[in-house]
Amino acid sequence: MAGTIFLACLDIGTTKISTMVAEARHDSLEIIAVSTVTSAGVRKGVIVDIESTLGAIKESVRRATEISGVEIKEVYVGISDSHIKTTKSTGAVVLPNGAVTAHDIDEVMENAQTIYVPLDKEILHVIPLNYNVDGETEIYNPQGMKGTCFEANVQIVTAATNSIHNLLKCCEMAGLTVAELVHTPIVSSMAVLRDDELELGVFLIDIGGGTTDIAFFKNNRFQGATVLDIAGNQFTNDLAVGLSVSPPEAEKIKKAYGMPAFPEDYEDESILIGVSGRSEKKVAKSFITKIIMDRSEELIGMISDEMRKLAGSGALHQRVVITGGVSQMKGFEAHVQSLLNMPVRIGVPEGKDVIEKVQNPIFSTLMGLLYYGHKSTFEISVNGLTGDCRGMKRWFKGLVGKFFRIN
Repeated sequence: MAGTIFLACLDIGTTKISTMVAEARHDSLEIIAVSTVTSAGVRKGVIVDIESTLGAIKESVRRATEISGVEIKEVYVGISDSHIKTTKSTGAVVLPNGAVTAHDIDEVMENAQTIYVPLDKEILHVIPLNYNVDGETEIYNPQGMKGTCFEANVQIVTAATNSIHNLLKCCEMAGLTVAELVHTPIVSSMAVLRDDELELGVFLIDIGGGTTDIAFFKNNRFQGATVLDIAGNQFTNDLAVGLSVSPPEAEKIKKAYGMPAFPEDYEDESILIGVSGRSEKKVAKSFITKIIMDRSEELIGMISDEMRKLAGSGALHQRVVITGGVSQMKGFEAHVQSLLNMPVRIGVPEGKDVIEKVQNPIFSTLMGLLYYGHKSTFEISVNGLTGDCRGMKRWFKGLVGKFFRIN
C-alpha cells in the first residue's frame, strides 16, 4: 500500500476513553489529534451500561474529529478484562510438496486452534510462537524449509463473547467500524518495550483504573498474559473508605502523596482533608501511606504469582516494565522493584513519531494501537515484535462475522 491515509484508534478504559488520529505513510506517522474524556458505563474493563459508554465514545470521537478535521469511520480498539485468557496449543500438518508453503502455514495455524473453547468464549487471537520441521525446533520463519512434518506452536487468546459483542456494538452504534480488536498488552508492548527487552525477556505490567494486565515477552514473541481485576480504582476506594472522603477527593490524595521512599519521613506530618460535606479533619500522612502500601503489597504479590505462572519453571530474572496510570504514583516504581527484587522501569510511549502530549504511561495502549494499526495497514514490523499481523487480522475478521455482517 502506498500514499497517505488516516488511522484512528480508540482506548475504552474504566476511567477514561481516548481517541487518537494520525496521518500515516509507510515510513512515518504524524499524530494530529488526541482526545480524552471521562469513561462511563465501564467496570473493571467490562462494559456494563452500553448507553453510557456509547455517549462517552461519541464525545471522545467528536473531539478528535473537531481537532483533526478528519471524519473518523474506522478504529483500532483495545480489549482487556479478567475474562481474557491465553493458552498454548500446537497444530501439525504433513507437507505434501516436501517444503513449507504459505498455504501450509495457514493450515497449521488453523489446526492449532482446534481446542476446546467454552460456549461463552471466543478466540480473539492465534499468535505464532515458533515452528518445528521434522524435529528441528524453534524455527521462526519456516517458509521454504524442506521436510515432511510441520508443526506450529501458538498462543491462543480467548475473550468473553459478551465483552466482545458489547465493545463491537458500542462502536457500531457510534457509527464506527472496528478494524481490529486487540488484547491491550500486545499493542502496549509496541509503544513501550525496547528491542533488547523483547529479545531477552520482559514482563509488561499495565495498571490502569479497572484492570492490571501482566504480559510476558521473550524471543521477540508474545508468550502469554493474564488480567487481574484489581487496579488503580482499588487504591482510590481504600482511601475513600479509610479516610471517609469522596472518591474524587481520595483520587487527589492518592496522586498527591502516594508512597514516599522513606515512609518514616511522614511519621510526624499531617494534612487537612475534607470529610464528605463535614468540616475538615487532620489526618497523619503515615496513615495515608499505610493504606496505599497495604493495597500495593497485595497487588504486587498477585502480580508476582502470575509472573511465575507465565514464565514457567526457573527463577525470575527478566526485567519488568510498568505502565498505565498507577505507574506514575509517587514511590510505586521503587516499591515494585523492592518487592519483586527485579529491575523495574516506567514505560512511556517511545519512537520518532511520539509527540510530547502522549509521552505519558496513560497513553501506552492508545499509542500502541496506533503502531499496531500502522503495522497492520502497511504490513511492516514495529519495535521488534514479529507476530503475524495479517494472520491476527484474518482471525479477527472471522470473529466479527459471528456478530455483524461484513463485506
